[in-house]
Amino acid sequence: MRRSALFMLGLFACAPAILPAVEAHGVADKDQAFIEANPGRQIVPFLYLGAKHMVTGYDHLLFLVGVIFFLYHLRDVLTYVTLFTLGHSTTLILGVLLNVQANSYVIDAIIGLSVVYKAFDNLNGFRLFLGRQPNTKAAVGVFGLFHGFGLATKLQRFNLSRDGLVENIISFNVGVEIGQFLALSFILIGITFWRTTPSFSRHAFGTNVLIMLGGFLLMGYQAAGFFWGA
Repeated sequence: MRRSALFMLGLFACAPAILPAVEAHGVADKDQAFIEANPGRQIVPFLYLGAKHMVTGYDHLLFLVGVIFFLYHLRDVLTYVTLFTLGHSTTLILGVLLNVQANSYVIDAIIGLSVVYKAFDNLNGFRLFLGRQPNTKAAVGVFGLFHGFGLATKLQRFNLSRDGLVENIISFNVGVEIGQFLALSFILIGITFWRTTPSFSRHAFGTNVLIMLGGFLLMGYQAAGFFWGA
């Protein structure tokens, strides 16, 4: 099997494996139980929880794959990742501290839509069907807000103590950034290596179609949860 095929299989095989095991990549029961049983400032546990959440957050990772897929310069990667980070950090922290409520299935469906949007953008779909290219940087920033709010809805399921809440949420956000850096590093290395092979140009279109299908699957999964309590 060609290296490109192996890369594509490895990239997308993880999502179906994770989907049955978690609900919208929610927080594991044992992690939630530990946090709720140990109120007050819990810097290290929240750091770990944030990093774990991002590394296993297949929807966030698929979106980031779409974002960096055709970015060939590190400066561009840093620009887009920074926009995404600013967006999700803002709504994650403020969403929890201000207790802004929303249906997690709806937010996660929008996160799935973000995956579809970026893959469609990579396929040049907007120019082909609308005759214009939306502002990609603005889109990444706006969707970053929804990704962060999705994280906030997970934390709102906790019986969070007000004691040390600010420190804990900031620690969780720092953990998310650590997890994002680790996951993104591996993804970027993989894509950069793939680009050195002739197969990249042949399979780039098909890969983005798969990313878009993954986004539709995530949207469907969340819609099922919203309407039928899946």
